[in-house]
Amino acid sequence: MAWSWRYEGTDGKPAQGPAESFGSQADAESWIGQTWRELAASGVTSVALVEDDRVEYRMSLLPTAE
Repeated sequence: MAWSWRYEGTDGKPAQGPAESFGSQADAESWIGQTWRELAASGVTSVALVEDDRVEYRMSLLPTAE
């Protein structure tokens, strides 16, 4: 099973990002934890963790409102 991230911009449309593939969910989550700031700086506002073609979950890369 391959895990990867899909990237979305502010309009909810696909955004450009690295085409990384991971052997486990934990590896994919570790990688996003290390790179989310760079992705956000490049215009990615949300990501979806995908296992093969199934979306496990989505999350925002935008800071939370205080």
